[in-house]
Amino acid sequence: MVFINTYRKYFITAASIWAVCLLLFLLIFVFVIVPQKNTRQRIENRLAEKKQLHESALQVTQNETKIQLNEQIAGLREKLSDFVIDYKDSANLTFDISNIADEKNVSSLSIKGNDKKRIIEIPNCDYIGESHIDIDFIAGFNQFATFLNALERNRPVLFVDEFTITNSRQIESGYLVNLKVAVYVKKPEADKAKKSGSG
Repeated sequence: MVFINTYRKYFITAASIWAVCLLLFLLIFVFVIVPQKNTRQRIENRLAEKKQLHESALQVTQNETKIQLNEQIAGLREKLSDFVIDYKDSANLTFDISNIADEKNVSSLSIKGNDKKRIIEIPNCDYIGESHIDIDFIAGFNQFATFLNALERNRPVLFVDEFTITNSRQIESGYLVNLKVAVYVKKPEADKAKKSGSG
């Protein structure tokens, strides 16, 4: 009987300790672990939201940057077309010069390319070459000045490298003028392909 009472006492003590420990673990779980888990979940959700916002902002910035770069490229192409003519359009240059000469009332106009090759290579420039043109005409000094100004304001720009004015007694209507003009020309696609194929 003493043995049963001791066993019962031991069992009640052990059960009480287990009950207190279980209650303690339950309280720790409810008041410490569950709130930490909830807090962690909230932090993870906020982190995911911030990450998504960051990715969205990055994508918007990249799109805006892409749009800005495309606008800059379009502007640069526009500026380039002010100074460089397409190879296929270079044949129209003679016609443009003739029209300017008619507008400025110069006479006896003669236009010819002064190079055996149509496009002269520019060092370290794969896509643009230079073409030279000789222009001869007869004009008074004011006509010459306005014609020269119109050539240099033309689009694409015609660069006057040098000129000579000769006073001839045989010409009563003005001076005999020779202009040496340079124009920048985009090389034809075949030349570009040949360059990129060899490099």
